[in-house]
Amino acid sequence: MIVTLEEMKQYLRVDYEDDDQLITDFITSAEQICRDVLRVDGEADLSGDGKVKTAAMYAVAYLYEHREEADHHDLILTLRSLLFGSRKEAF
Repeated sequence: MIVTLEEMKQYLRVDYEDDDQLITDFITSAEQICRDVLRVDGEADLSGDGKVKTAAMYAVAYLYEHREEADHHDLILTLRSLLFGSRKEAF
């Protein structure tokens, strides 16, 4: 994982354990979305790029805060903007 559960809980200012599994699932989803936007395979190590960590944290926060009415198209556009410089031409 690029982002740990503890880092994400601190970023979200969550100090209880009730949502740990939800946040962990959002971390997994956010990392996959970042891989898709970057056009890299599922095994690619994304930990070396600070922009990817920022994008993943943004995605988790967005999904967590808007879990009832998330606009995934808007999320993808924002992530594309954040990760544009690192995006591959094609898979």
